[in-house]
Amino acid sequence: MPWSIAFMVVAIVLITTLGRVAKERHRAIARQGHAPSPWSDGAGPVQNDEVKALRERVQVLERLVTDNHSSHDLDRQIEQLRDR
Repeated sequence: MPWSIAFMVVAIVLITTLGRVAKERHRAIARQGHAPSPWSDGAGPVQNDEVKALRERVQVLERLVTDNHSSHDLDRQIEQLRDR
């Protein structure tokens, strides 16, 4: 049996298996009544605080990139980020 036929057989089995797994997953989600959300994993105040801190850092970094500050001001803001 040439390698191309063997490859095609393996690919067909793999595609069929993945299709069945996806179908069963879809059925399981439908039985639950709703799709599990990646944000509903019990994120508490610790995660919310972390997201808030990361958003503040991103805002500062965006400002650093877009604004034309002097190098001294830039160094000061980078050091403030490191201290957090």
